[in-house]
Amino acid sequence: MVDVLIPTCDRPCALAVTLAGLHAQSFRDFRVVLSDQSELQSAFEQSEVQALLRILNAGGRPVATFRHLPRRGLAEQRAFLLSQATAPYCLFLDDDVMLEPDTLERLYQVIRAQRCGFVGSALHGLSFIDDVRPHQQDIEFWEGRVVPEAVSPDGPAWERHHLHSAANLFHVERRLGLQKNEARLYRVAWIGGCVLFDTEKLRAVGGFDFWPALPCEHCGEDVLAQLRVMERFGGCGMIPSGAYHLELPTTVPQREVDAPRVLPISECDRVARDA
Repeated sequence: MVDVLIPTCDRPCALAVTLAGLHAQSFRDFRVVLSDQSELQSAFEQSEVQALLRILNAGGRPVATFRHLPRRGLAEQRAFLLSQATAPYCLFLDDDVMLEPDTLERLYQVIRAQRCGFVGSALHGLSFIDDVRPHQQDIEFWEGRVVPEAVSPDGPAWERHHLHSAANLFHVERRLGLQKNEARLYRVAWIGGCVLFDTEKLRAVGGFDFWPALPCEHCGEDVLAQLRVMERFGGCGMIPSGAYHLELPTTVPQREVDAPRVLPISECDRVARDA
């Protein structure tokens, strides 16, 4: 029912942690698809990664691995991964994320119930656990069904992204005292690192096929795809999250080109531009 799509580059140890988290998931009906763009040595040649690939396969979670070079940017990498998806739902999972054992199952239950375009688990950065920022902890819950919503980098809803900085969402979880069996959905600007899409809904807005319009060095490709899905089909965040960031240095140091600021978000704007 779910393809877990993981882009990776020069992070074999972190990837092994991510794969260990997947092995521990209570939800079992998924396949893992890995696209490796490591420049020197493939992650699949590293002993710790090889061990986890064997464990996943032995546990009935099949794995497909690809060496996808040359590097042409993250959007192209994600477009390649999406082209490999065959399941009704696809989880785009970064290669430096640890999931609690019930996270995928809860995400799956939400998207099946809501029938929206995506649901995500924002990443906790627990090196900031003692850095409490009440001014960044506003949360807007969905009351009722998740519906389409237009969000842009220049609009007021963009301020929601502060909730996902540092350990803000973790502090909100603790303050509200939420248990895993009482997950609530909230409005987002976008979510990084762990997002479950309805595969056909993501493809319906073009997926990541905008990649040729971007230079190789860019950021925000995941944000742009989410904004387009959210505008047409709706999207949400899930709290408690259950996802933790390993907080490694970024593999995209050059971030001058931000996809949602240089490419159209609205479907109307895209049609007008193409015309």
